[in-house]
Amino acid sequence: MRRTFLFLFALCAAVSMNAQNKYKQYTDNLPFKMAEVKTPAIPDAKVSLKDFGAVGTGDVLCTDAFAKAIDQLYKMGGGHLIVPRGVWLTGPIVLRSNIDLHLEAGAVIQFAADENLYPLIKTSFEGLDTRRCQSPLSANGATNISITGQGVIDGNGQYWRPVKRAKVTDGHWKKLLDIPGSQEMKKGYWVPSEGYAKGEQGANMNVPAAQTEEEWQAIKRFLRPVMVGLVNCKNVLLEGVIFQNSPAWNLHPLMCQNIIIDNVLVRNPAYAQNGDALDLESCTNALIVNSRFDAGDDGICIKSGKDADGRRRGIPCANVVVDGCTVFAGHGGFVVGSEMSGGVKNIKVSNCQFVGTDVGLRFKSTRGRGGIVENIYVDGVSMTDIATYALTFNMYYGGKSVAEVLEEGGQPKEVQKVPVTEETPIFRNIDIRNVICHNAGMAMEFNGLPEMPINRITLRDIDISAHQDATFQYCKNIIKQNVNIKLIK
Repeated sequence: MRRTFLFLFALCAAVSMNAQNKYKQYTDNLPFKMAEVKTPAIPDAKVSLKDFGAVGTGDVLCTDAFAKAIDQLYKMGGGHLIVPRGVWLTGPIVLRSNIDLHLEAGAVIQFAADENLYPLIKTSFEGLDTRRCQSPLSANGATNISITGQGVIDGNGQYWRPVKRAKVTDGHWKKLLDIPGSQEMKKGYWVPSEGYAKGEQGANMNVPAAQTEEEWQAIKRFLRPVMVGLVNCKNVLLEGVIFQNSPAWNLHPLMCQNIIIDNVLVRNPAYAQNGDALDLESCTNALIVNSRFDAGDDGICIKSGKDADGRRRGIPCANVVVDGCTVFAGHGGFVVGSEMSGGVKNIKVSNCQFVGTDVGLRFKSTRGRGGIVENIYVDGVSMTDIATYALTFNMYYGGKSVAEVLEEGGQPKEVQKVPVTEETPIFRNIDIRNVICHNAGMAMEFNGLPEMPINRITLRDIDISAHQDATFQYCKNIIKQNVNIKLIK
């Protein structure tokens, strides 16, 4: 009886502990050590955006109302800023510690299409230290913050983004050309303003050649921001909200700790340039669960900085769980790189589905990055209608999608060996199992570097139907167990 009582007591205690944190299940029984991740502690106080003079008709700027509400909550020690039903037009919103931005059903926050509202700040974009326009929704150095509810956050991205002719309809293209101040910068490539064109001319991977403050201000539209930029934050929750139509990347947590992304929809038009849904960069202890991603670029992407800037930062993206997520259109379903110079390690991806992405599982880098990608575990992914590769390791990434590279003839087959340096990217110790892919263009591509082959990849219980077989180049210690590739005629 005593043993039974002690057993039941222990069982009840365990159930009670799990009930206290519904996210504990995701960090139990991982193939690596990871701390339990909990939701941020937000005080119970509440204020309504309406109480600060905001008008929710979509044509009245509410920037000051958001700022005043957040400032009051912060002085109270934190709480919930309630955004009621309505369309709330605003400039940048900056979250502060211990504050929840809560969107009720029917609430739409729409960021204004006016570059003058978004000052230039020092930040990181695509892994490089640079200047960009301030993110529409941001926090820097905050602790215990959340964005929750049932509403929509819209970045008005069409005001900022360039468009390629091949990605839109004839009618869409004609409407773009009719927008005052816009131009076809080169054949088949539309930009929204003359300033954008000036910024892109002479730019090196989105870093412009501007020197003086006047030159920077003249190209502000080119310096389009990520929509949600969270930097150096701790204890973050994004839950329930729709994030859409971003100027560049949609969600960009950078150097954050203890972050939960749960039951969100992140979407961009299929033609959105640099329209990644989620880029998790140099973050530690992150859960990405029960969410949907539908974007014009990579879906769920893990990064850690680019080249010398990323190596100097030296913060890997580590301890990440991706579970129960769906990725629709996009360049890749689950992606690592190409900006991985600070390293990527301890990632678990499970119970996900990729439907109609260009690539399913995408690992990409290039010489010059450096960094080590290791201890990645993929277990349980279903894919359908993958345009190119179900799985690709490509160490020759040049800024284009796989589809674009294939249209241009693909990657070179013979590559000259060069010395190994700190700039040499390393991919090793990756376990991929229980994957089903129906109807891919190609099954798998392993395209490593001759001086640093892709090393120790386990492929187990994988079924792929594809129009072309798998290819393996510059890789070693590839373990294949029950790997079945059915070629489609």
